[in-house]
Amino acid sequence: MTTRLLLPTLLLCLPLAACNNHDAARTDPGTGKAASPAAETSTVGKTVQDATDKARKELAQGNINISNDQSDKAEITPQGELLINGKTVTTTASQRALLLDYRKQVEAIAGAGMDIGVAGANLGVKAAGEALKGIFSGDTNGIEERVNAEASKIEAQAKQLCTLLPGMMAKQQALAAAVPEFKPYATMDQSDIDDCGK
Repeated sequence: MTTRLLLPTLLLCLPLAACNNHDAARTDPGTGKAASPAAETSTVGKTVQDATDKARKELAQGNINISNDQSDKAEITPQGELLINGKTVTTTASQRALLLDYRKQVEAIAGAGMDIGVAGANLGVKAAGEALKGIFSGDTNGIEERVNAEASKIEAQAKQLCTLLPGMMAKQQALAAAVPEFKPYATMDQSDIDDCGK
């Protein structure tokens, strides 16, 4: 998976992770009765949060794959080593510092994306709950406004995430200049930044 695809992939996987236990969230295990929309929201949110916590741990403790469409597999280890096809590229202390700095930027962007995924999963369940509540109560006034208000908050988070991309590209370019072996994997360009808010 390329660095360019890391964030979109995480964002797409988070709501799916929430769906895995969705049926279990529909009933209260203690009473066997249908769970309220608020309880369902917190259950789905917890499921997604658990998935993101696991992903954050794996991201922090495992190698980060920076491969592109080439056949070579490239990774950055938690210690700042560059591996290509499983072999360590010899680097200086300053090069490892750049590798670690870039890795931290990837982690920060992925973490921000995970936060947006959790918020999106909660919003989806909340919107469904609001709609059902409106149908059964006959009061559908304000549902769209409330959901849109929450969606606007998530959109603002996504735009904030886009502000991290110029720094990531700068770090990637500096790393590519310092470590020639990394250069083929420095695929981010200005279009990635320009397209982020769309």
